[in-house]
Amino acid sequence: MYPETKRSTMVLGATTAAAAHEKVYKKSGEPIVVEVKPVPLASGDAEDEIAPLQEGNEPPPDGGLRAWMVVFGAFCSSFTTFGYINAWGVFQAFYEQNILRNEPGSTIAWIGSVQYSLLFLPGLIVGRLFDLGYFRVNLIWASLLLVLSIILVPECKVYWHFVLCQGFATGIAAGTIFGPCIAIVTQWFNKRRGLALGLFTTGSAAGGTVIPITVRTLLPRIGFPWTMRVLGLIVAVVQLMAILTLKRRTPPGQTSSGGFLSFGCFKSAPYSVYCLSTFTVFLGFYTLLTYVTTTATSLGLPENISFYFVAISNASSGLGRIFAGLVADRYGALNVMIPLTAICGFMTYAWPFAKTEGQLIAICIIYGFCTGSYAALIPGPVIPMGDLKQVGHRIGIMLTLLAFGGLLGPPVSGRVYSVYGLKPMGFFAGSMILFGVTLMCVARVLLSRKK
Repeated sequence: MYPETKRSTMVLGATTAAAAHEKVYKKSGEPIVVEVKPVPLASGDAEDEIAPLQEGNEPPPDGGLRAWMVVFGAFCSSFTTFGYINAWGVFQAFYEQNILRNEPGSTIAWIGSVQYSLLFLPGLIVGRLFDLGYFRVNLIWASLLLVLSIILVPECKVYWHFVLCQGFATGIAAGTIFGPCIAIVTQWFNKRRGLALGLFTTGSAAGGTVIPITVRTLLPRIGFPWTMRVLGLIVAVVQLMAILTLKRRTPPGQTSSGGFLSFGCFKSAPYSVYCLSTFTVFLGFYTLLTYVTTTATSLGLPENISFYFVAISNASSGLGRIFAGLVADRYGALNVMIPLTAICGFMTYAWPFAKTEGQLIAICIIYGFCTGSYAALIPGPVIPMGDLKQVGHRIGIMLTLLAFGGLLGPPVSGRVYSVYGLKPMGFFAGSMILFGVTLMCVARVLLSRKK
């Protein structure tokens, strides 16, 4: 029989953010040997939002009440950020016909483009801050700024007021909230990650459906100022639910050897090509959503019908997001994204040739389904391309590059429309999407070779 072995536990104080693990062995006639290995915990902006270290070292739970509450909170944030910005087509048409009717449509489109781009552009900074533990404080101040920017829109009188308020303020607030939500969801799910991301991004479809209908219903009844105040109240309530339910699972990572911002991830060829593909796709991605209401009105369709095309497309995208999430867990994100995004490009080609209400509705449904699938899975291929504790940084870089495509796409398309007409605009936007699909295929081949 071996002599009795005594085990003791030594834990350093929580205020020093450290723990100790030790092994104590005792042999007959020999002194006690103690081995202590301190494990530091990186400090964040709030201790209560960091789960225990042991939990962070375990595989994601892939379910459970806490995990699904996080998905619900992310859904709410997607509703108030991506969903509100997806409704821009309604505001584009309203401004062209009312407040900013003296401005060209391509000029007005810059307001929406600034929103789209800033939804992703801050990702490089906020993603790195998320990795270092700064999440909740950013979530709170950005939520306040988002609500404030919405209720101040009616006070805008000239074009540059709208650019600052509904463009920059809304975009910065939404971008600070949206990117880290992707990283949080990935911390709680692995095998069911596609489904979780699909449900999370369904919030944008819900917001993009509810908000245009709300605006269209309230405008003739209570006017533009009070319509925006009601929207501000809706966003405030939904975003409060997000603040109460979002919580990170793993402890923050450490600053990489490259400093606060590191671009070492571009050493990976699949990652680099994939990032370039997102930029290219987004050069044409939002063109249909931005201009479908305006072009439908120009075809002679009733205004009360034209306003609902954005809502129809966004509602369909919700189904696409759920479908993509379910299928991607089985077949892989890129394998699902490539064919569905290609269909999105073909629908953009077909859009200018639609002449009737039924044809436009059919195109919006198919287009919305496919764009929803793509949007739901954008971060999917990036997640396994490195350490999970650095996922916020990798996603942030990708979102920043993607943002420039979202910034340039609608105004350039609008310029093509004003100079050459609707069909060349559809050809330009559809070609950009299909070129992005080609790059995704290249990334897929490079990734398979790497494995």
